[in-house]
Amino acid sequence: MDSSPHPQGDNASISRRGFLKTAATGGALLAALPGGLSRGEEEQTASATSAPPASLLEEKTIDDLAGAMSSGALTSRSITVEYIERIGRVDRAGPALRSVIELNPDAVAIAESLDRERDAKGPRGPLHGIPILIKDNIDTADRMATTAGSLALVGSKPPEDSHVVKRLREAGAVILGKTNLSEWANIRSTHSTSGWSGRGGLTRNPYALDRNTSGSSSGSGAAVAASLCTVAVGTETDGSIVSPSSINGIVGIKPTVGLVSRTGIIPISHTQDTAGPMARTVRDAAILLGALAGPDAQDRATDAGKGKFRTDYTEGLDAHALKGARIGVVRKYFGFLDKVDTVMRDALEVLKAEGAVLVDPADIETIGKYDETEGTVLHYELKADLNAYLARLGPDAPVHTLKEIIEFNEKNRATEMPYFAQETFLKAEEKGPLTTKEYLDALEADIRLSRKEGIDAVMDKHNLDALVAPTDSPAWVTDLVDGDHFLGGSSTGAAVAGYPSVTVPAGFVFGLPVGISFFGRAWSEATLIRLAFAFEQATRHRRPPKYLPTADLRI
Repeated sequence: MDSSPHPQGDNASISRRGFLKTAATGGALLAALPGGLSRGEEEQTASATSAPPASLLEEKTIDDLAGAMSSGALTSRSITVEYIERIGRVDRAGPALRSVIELNPDAVAIAESLDRERDAKGPRGPLHGIPILIKDNIDTADRMATTAGSLALVGSKPPEDSHVVKRLREAGAVILGKTNLSEWANIRSTHSTSGWSGRGGLTRNPYALDRNTSGSSSGSGAAVAASLCTVAVGTETDGSIVSPSSINGIVGIKPTVGLVSRTGIIPISHTQDTAGPMARTVRDAAILLGALAGPDAQDRATDAGKGKFRTDYTEGLDAHALKGARIGVVRKYFGFLDKVDTVMRDALEVLKAEGAVLVDPADIETIGKYDETEGTVLHYELKADLNAYLARLGPDAPVHTLKEIIEFNEKNRATEMPYFAQETFLKAEEKGPLTTKEYLDALEADIRLSRKEGIDAVMDKHNLDALVAPTDSPAWVTDLVDGDHFLGGSSTGAAVAGYPSVTVPAGFVFGLPVGISFFGRAWSEATLIRLAFAFEQATRHRRPPKYLPTADLRI
């Protein structure tokens, strides 16, 4: 290893004993967990197989915790401390998931303040005092860093909270820490390993530790699955919320682009980027979405949401919502793995049994026709949007342009590029301005093919309420040599269109979770959430992980 900058000072490494002692006493928390694992450490911790001891917070919902705080059985402080201790037991020791890249040193103090406020005035709402983890590409103007998992941004100080964090703080949430992710939200290389970042190391799947978490919201997915928090925030450009949610056996909501502000989130594409909830239940995800959604004068995409924002996406949740719903089955997204098709066959039988009217097939005829243009748009927008984000950090930022990030990575290859390179960054750096004809033509094709001639066309043709398809394959074995082994998935149509998608657990393959996605027109979150909730209530497929060393092929 060379002498690349690793977190120092507030970000210094700590012992587990010191970590738990600090948490238990409610003193100043550590600003960060240790940085990226060395290759030797990765090999050693890969063999960790011991399941963590039980916690009173395992599988607890927002309603469970809010009720316990209202009754006085728990406080925000006690909940926060217990989550911190569990992160020490599960994330750093035991299974060593490495899903949390950094803890908020002010989390306990914030929780105590919210307890005092609850005693004096009552709760602000359902998230009052609830600890939440957020992805490490979401700005916080506090003592935590925002790095997208890259050592190039260590020391970066955002000028203000992201709009998402402002809304969470206003809702009374405790920002517990930041989650690890696929570095730069998985846009650096076409041969990357999801869940790995130079700063955070490799996140492991709590269902089978040798398998991948998918990404790029890898840490958020694993942390929620392992009950290191009740809910978390992820971000998606194409699949980065729904895929890790599916693979980690949780619920994920990818909202319509413009429902949730992107201001203060390290970007890839202003056409496709969005933040969204990740949770163990549809209701919890809906509660979190209500806090995140809203207009922002700094993000013009939210202008289109005028009159469409809701503060409560739990309204109308009904276990019988599938009755009479017209749902199209997008068969073009099937067929990549027989075992997944079997899970989906059973899921479709549930939909019919619950009274849904299935239109099967209801294929999107344009699937596959915008794969190349999507890549072109992402290359152009990555350069423009990332440079604009870095400019907001000011002259004292560690890096100021995509070009400087590329140069940093080259100078620090041993720590930043030990497993995969940065060919996508290089392609993006070659692109011109957003007035270039190649970009404008690709953007027009993306919008037309994914919306008018894609999702909207099939939904109009069959008068549908939603579309369904398998979200993703089961988790693959993590491969740092050859990178990810994607078999198939259904995220791209909704991602390119900027339309919403909700994934919910649908079953298991050899003990590995598989999700089903409900997706549809712009601003149809409320409908999709109701349908996903009804499916969840009819099936109850969610079950906690066992932290096995590898998948149990006897299941």
